[in-house]
Amino acid sequence: MDGVFYANVVLLGLFFAVFGSRFILSPGVDLGRADFGIASSDAALAGAVSTSVVISILGPEMVFTDAGRMSYAELAIWLPTQVQAGGDGQPRLLVRASAGVTARDLMRLSDAALAAGFAGVQLALEPSQQSDFSLNH
Repeated sequence: MDGVFYANVVLLGLFFAVFGSRFILSPGVDLGRADFGIASSDAALAGAVSTSVVISILGPEMVFTDAGRMSYAELAIWLPTQVQAGGDGQPRLLVRASAGVTARDLMRLSDAALAAGFAGVQLALEPSQQSDFSLNH
């Protein structure tokens, strides 16, 4: 027989082994096992920074805090109170932004947070809901 035939048989066997494995069909870790342990890394903590305040921004003038929806003018008044409420240490702000938020709005928010006394601003950006590929192509 031909060598291509055997290569195809080996590749088909590999595909069935990989795509039929339990991890591919249901990824994750079984929590009911007695030897369960969470993986840890000392290097992961080296760059870790805690945040003291979290806000969400969905668009222009659509900023949500734990106190409710705010405009940028209201946020400029609210942010310094959060810095003072944080006590000692270096307070940091975590901004969760949707895909529709412009860079201008993010910079405006970052400038307001730094002016209020936050030591830093971290961004958690949400991806766009639209896929780059469509089934109709």
